[in-house]
Amino acid sequence: MRIIEADEVRQAMAHLAVEANRFLPADVAEALQEAQSQATQSLARQVLDDILLNHRVARQDELPLCQDTGAAVVFVELGQELYIANGLLTEAIQRGVAEGYTEGYLRKSMVHVFSRSNTGDNTPAIIHTELVGGDKLKITLAPKGGGAENMSRLAMLKPSAGISGAKEFVLETVRLAGSNACPPLVVGVGMGGNFEQAAYLAKKALLRPLNSHAAEEAAAAMERELLADINALGIGPQGFGGPATALAVLVESMPCHFASLPVAVNLNCHVARHQSVIL
Repeated sequence: MRIIEADEVRQAMAHLAVEANRFLPADVAEALQEAQSQATQSLARQVLDDILLNHRVARQDELPLCQDTGAAVVFVELGQELYIANGLLTEAIQRGVAEGYTEGYLRKSMVHVFSRSNTGDNTPAIIHTELVGGDKLKITLAPKGGGAENMSRLAMLKPSAGISGAKEFVLETVRLAGSNACPPLVVGVGMGGNFEQAAYLAKKALLRPLNSHAAEEAAAAMERELLADINALGIGPQGFGGPATALAVLVESMPCHFASLPVAVNLNCHVARHQSVIL
């Protein structure tokens, strides 16, 4: 049994809150650069130039990548041979988020759902916890902005809709989003499970490297086909036209009840942020 202090978790979480909002993952930056190099329309190319410039300035000047520093979505992989001493894991994470967003001068976006009054420190974070083997703790923070999140959707399709119906639902979601989700997008798709599991799969898909492919060939084929179909919509960067509507489509799936076909689409803007730490 390995032991770590809850305060160590708090410190790591506070650091993640700042780092994840300032630095774009390398695979996302590479995908944006590739989209820029292949842009044929001058306006789309200029928009992508501006996006890349924004990311460079954020890194150099240690500024947030976007003014919307998002809801703090936290994915935890907790080794079952690890013990958190002198505090609860969830409380340590919440305190770290509050500290990072406050001391890092990050925008605090969380409000009470009825009064709409601000909570003041961007908590509560949304925490997803998975028990794994070993004695390590992996924490991934994925700040999620409101614009792309608002355009995300979930459907409980009939099994007769089939894969073609699921693909059409994804395309319809991107069409309806238009420029509101700040393309070029990363499109997370969750299929199977049940109502809440499909949404979780779609959210978790956004953590995958953009150049990765689903392990199951049917899902990998769906990723390739959807990416081509989405980029054929012509929405383009920030809605100004062109083929670079999406940087990647990432599909995660699991078995579901034979009477249903859950499909969730979680859109992420071009500021597809996430950072991890292992303790």
